[in-house]
Amino acid sequence: MLQQIMNSPTMDYMQRGLAAANLRQEVISNNIANVNTPKFKRSDVIFESLLAKELGLDDDKKKLKMVRTHDRHLPMAPPDSRAAARIQLDDSTTMRVDDNNVDIDAEMASLAKNQIYYNAMAKKIGGYIQGVKTVITSK
Repeated sequence: MLQQIMNSPTMDYMQRGLAAANLRQEVISNNIANVNTPKFKRSDVIFESLLAKELGLDDDKKKLKMVRTHDRHLPMAPPDSRAAARIQLDDSTTMRVDDNNVDIDAEMASLAKNQIYYNAMAKKIGGYIQGVKTVITSK
């Protein structure tokens, strides 16, 4: 039972969001570390748009979700692929004469935004686990 609770879709989405924030932190730190490296091209992490696509939230069309209403119904097929954070190289822009495209102000703002996102995800996971703990220990 506990295995099912901890492997719930909600927990899965939150864990992947936290992993994406962690990867984004590493990528932003790498961008900042290479702000003065000639010909360096910044990278970014894409995850939220991939997750929205997985959940069917990226379309203007509303999709009907399949629901299993009886135990004898055939099980639903899992989604084709799970969204995972990916690193994407931004080689389309140039900030300076040496072909470096890292904007330190934009990177610092992204760093702050990502830190807020990471903290929110960690707090949400902690709250979810605390809720599960309360349900298990309450009489």
